[in-house]
Amino acid sequence: MGSCKEKEESTPMCAWVQGPIIVGAGPSGLAVSACLSEHGVPSVILERSNCIASLWQQRTYDRLKLHLPKRFCALPLLGFPQNFPKYPTKEQFISYMEDYATHFSIKPKFNQNVQSAVFDSSCGYWRVKTLDMEYNSRWLIVATGENAEPIIPEIVGIERFHAPPVHTSEYRSGSYFKNHKVLVIGCGNSGMEISLDLCRHKAVPHLVVRNTVHVLPREMFGISSFGLAMALLKLFPLSVVDKFLLLMSYFTLGNTEKLGLHRPKTGPMEHKNVTGKTPVLDVGALSKIKSGKIKVMAGVKEITRNGAKFMDGQEKEFDSIILATGYKSNVPSWLKGCDFFTKDGMPKTPFPNGWKGENGLYTVGFTRRGLLGTASDANKIAKDIADQWRPSEDWKTISNSQIILLKNCNKNKF
Repeated sequence: MGSCKEKEESTPMCAWVQGPIIVGAGPSGLAVSACLSEHGVPSVILERSNCIASLWQQRTYDRLKLHLPKRFCALPLLGFPQNFPKYPTKEQFISYMEDYATHFSIKPKFNQNVQSAVFDSSCGYWRVKTLDMEYNSRWLIVATGENAEPIIPEIVGIERFHAPPVHTSEYRSGSYFKNHKVLVIGCGNSGMEISLDLCRHKAVPHLVVRNTVHVLPREMFGISSFGLAMALLKLFPLSVVDKFLLLMSYFTLGNTEKLGLHRPKTGPMEHKNVTGKTPVLDVGALSKIKSGKIKVMAGVKEITRNGAKFMDGQEKEFDSIILATGYKSNVPSWLKGCDFFTKDGMPKTPFPNGWKGENGLYTVGFTRRGLLGTASDANKIAKDIADQWRPSEDWKTISNSQIILLKNCNKNKF
């Protein structure tokens, strides 16, 4: 990394940020900004899109609802409105996050796609570069999360298919696929729900199950399966809770193995902790599988111009292909000179200790534990930075939400 003087010559505009720089204005970025604000610490959020929670606003299907009850999905310091249903819709969750940002006066800097972030030891600051600006701060909080970029798998022959495959990030409604024979690749929560949505729009989905998967009822005894598991984990070992969940799932849903949905050897909660893969919480897809309206297929061997060949020897024609193959972190593409993350963009140190790195680096939204994990890390980060917070006399007349834009960073200090 060059010196401060060298950066002065190559950067047209430069900003010293009073508090931490937060990259990402999704739920994680909003949560940590709010927690910092409660401690009297200002922050600046850099967001590559033109809105908060862009994954929810721009990359989710219309019928999406929270898979967990709202009490497990609330951000720190402000719960959901009481009149929201137990499982809020996509629109309700977006409105909640917009109200959250307004409540805590969070105003991200939009259209600021971070090109690189590196710690400059010669200055002791993080230098975060976007296309038209360089931001500098003692602290950098990575809040881009586990789901920053769509995963597009390499499948033999997929470029030959007669229509472009659609990733779930582009899927909105099954109405476009009415009367289509659709190949849905991926059987997580998104793959299952999109297959159900396709059924309701008179399409014929064929669901590719490439790996083992745990399917649980969304509720047991009228209680959220996840909530029940959380309560039981306070009383019993993980292995006992997993056995209970599997037993109740068998009585409620039947033997999913007979439907081509093979379970992992580890239990649902242990599997989630180890791999980060969330169990599928059934909201109606399983009954469609049982009735034959959703057809379960073996792994894809090859895509042809008009369809697909499968590992079990079958070959079928399709009108459309949907990739329900999930998302991945994009941190390795822009965070430079740092070995805190794996090549897959996840903290090397697992939860609950993966929230803090060296030189003022923090991460939020990488716990593989949803918004509960986000809330936990956001509170820890805010407290840790607040303990270091010592605004200089030069900053006392400046608004907490403000940054100073300077053309000559080398001659201006905190």
